[in-house]
Amino acid sequence: MTDTFSDTQASQLIDTAQQMVEIWSRLSTEKQTALLQRFGTPENALAALIATRLLAPL
Repeated sequence: MTDTFSDTQASQLIDTAQQMVEIWSRLSTEKQTALLQRFGTPENALAALIATRLLAPL
């Protein structure tokens, strides 16, 4: 494993983080609270949301 990112990898990581923040900010307070209770942290909650969205059938 490497300790550095290429410019492309860094850009993708930043874009993903920005999308995660945007998704979280659009959720209602009730939804955020429910997700935090279930997953413990905003990061875990967002990871679950994203995984669900990626795995959802088209």
